[in-house]
Amino acid sequence: MMLFRNRLAGLLVCLCTLTLPWAHAAHAPATGVGFQTLSIHDRVNDVAMPGLVFYPSLRASGDTVRGPYHIAATADAPVQAGIHPMVVISHGNGGSDMGHHDLATYLASHGFIVATLEHPGDNFHDQTGVGYPRVMGGRPIQVAETIDALLTSPSWKVLIDPDRIGVAGFSAGGYTALMVVGAKPRFDRFITYCKKYPGDHDVCDVTRRLFASAARRGQTDIDVAALLQKDSMQWGMTADPRVKAAFVMAPQSIAFDAAGAAAVDRPVYLYYAQNDHVLIPSENAEHLAPLLHTLAGKTMVPKADHWVFLAPCSPELARQAAVICSDPQGVDRRQVHARILADALDFFRKTLHVTP
Repeated sequence: MMLFRNRLAGLLVCLCTLTLPWAHAAHAPATGVGFQTLSIHDRVNDVAMPGLVFYPSLRASGDTVRGPYHIAATADAPVQAGIHPMVVISHGNGGSDMGHHDLATYLASHGFIVATLEHPGDNFHDQTGVGYPRVMGGRPIQVAETIDALLTSPSWKVLIDPDRIGVAGFSAGGYTALMVVGAKPRFDRFITYCKKYPGDHDVCDVTRRLFASAARRGQTDIDVAALLQKDSMQWGMTADPRVKAAFVMAPQSIAFDAAGAAAVDRPVYLYYAQNDHVLIPSENAEHLAPLLHTLAGKTMVPKADHWVFLAPCSPELARQAAVICSDPQGVDRRQVHARILADALDFFRKTLHVTP
């Protein structure tokens, strides 16, 4: 039950585990970047789901301000002609479609079309669905709906290669991305986890409220987990065969046992933070890594905490959300992101067979 706060089979890359000094920066952008808004119908909640699509443009990019975000892209710039690979980015619990704008614009500047979405019931202004089937099973369906929307759009389908699609995700978005490439969760694992870590309020507070409410109806914790398991699958299979690779950052992985992780059949690159206090590495990324038969690479960010994977904050956002914009001493988020962006580009080029 991915219950924590937040304000994302094929040719494998060489398997490697890195503990970095953050030495080299990302490559210089090759083109300008444009972006447009998206409105996607979500059948899980029967609502219009907002999102953004970023794309390469021959027009030089400006710096666009949207709320507290400074985005290195120009609204409605002309799209560079050609057939492009695509990546969809899924945000974490309580996030937004702009939380990873630097990853989106970086990939777009190197020839990718990148879609972001805002998950209904699990975003910065509405978290009423967190812990319920419409989020636990709905998130990967919403990624598929985003792909559907672009591949059926008269203006976008002629620009996207349907055989070269990837997914990226952070935190709950990492959980989402893993399910998109085949992972199968077991929600009863949260029962054991929350008994082991009773002080983990980020993950377990909502879990306990759900279990307490069920107990008043005469249901056990196991009953609740089984019902959640069943109801989360009501919208169909969560794996999407169109997606060929997943780049996951600090993924919520408590729900995946050996069998559930082994069901992943496409390349995965795993990033995590050494001192993540929201998603304990030993129970999440470090638990997951040896279970993934298709692990293409693994990188641990030294000293960092959970929020390091969000885009570096503007001064406005830092004032509004100090917790998610702050990093431990010795961690430079911009330098960390320079490496993340370069690694994501390299991973998707290799796994989606994109020639630089």
